[in-house]
Amino acid sequence: MKTVLMTAFEPFGGESINPSWEAVRSFDGKEIGGARIVVRQLPVVFARCGEVLIQALEEIRPERVLCVGQAGGRSDITVERVAINVNDARIPDNDRQQPIDEPIVAEGPAAYFSTLPIKAMVAALREVGVPASVSQTAGTFTCNNVMYQLLHWLQRSGSTARGGFVHIPYMPEQAAHHPGVPSMSTASVIQALETSLQVILSTENDIRVAGGATH
Repeated sequence: MKTVLMTAFEPFGGESINPSWEAVRSFDGKEIGGARIVVRQLPVVFARCGEVLIQALEEIRPERVLCVGQAGGRSDITVERVAINVNDARIPDNDRQQPIDEPIVAEGPAAYFSTLPIKAMVAALREVGVPASVSQTAGTFTCNNVMYQLLHWLQRSGSTARGGFVHIPYMPEQAAHHPGVPSMSTASVIQALETSLQVILSTENDIRVAGGATH
C-alpha cells in the first residue's frame, strides 16, 4: 500500500490555532485512494521545520507528500507552484528568530517547482464547489521554507516521490478577530484536502489549462 505524508503547522503569529493542523490531523491513519495517510506537525521555526520534515521523510519514505499551511488573508485554497531559496521573515518565528534575505540551502538552486499535478488539483476542487487557484508564491516564511526543503530533499535523495504545498485560509474563528478577512470552514478544507489527495494519487500527468496571473 502506498503511503502519503501530510504535514501541517503549529499556531504562530499570536493565533491560538492553526487551520492547517485542525484540518490535517483528521487524516492521520485514514486510507484514501488505496494509500495510507500519515500526519506530522511541523514547528513554525526556521531552524527546525525542515529538520522535522526530513526526519519524517526518511522514516516514512512516502510515495506522495502534501504539506499544508495557513495563509491568512487568502480567500481560497491555493495550490503552490514554486518555492524559492530565501528566508525573509516579516515577523519572528516561534523561537523569536527573524532571518532576512538568507538562503534556505546555501548554494542551492534559486527555486523548485511542485511535482504535484497542481492544475488538476485546482480543477477538481472547483468541480466539487471549493474555491481554489494556482498560487505563484508560497511567501518567504516557514511555509516556503518547508516546500523548498521538501523538494530539495526529494531531488537530492533520488526519491521517486512527488510533493508540494497547499495554503488554506483562516478558519472563521480566526477571521472573527480580523474583521473583513476571508475564511473557510474546517469542513470545507477537509473536503478540499481529501479531493486533492485523490487527484494526487490518481493523476500522473497534469492538465494543461491556464492558471497564471497578470500580477
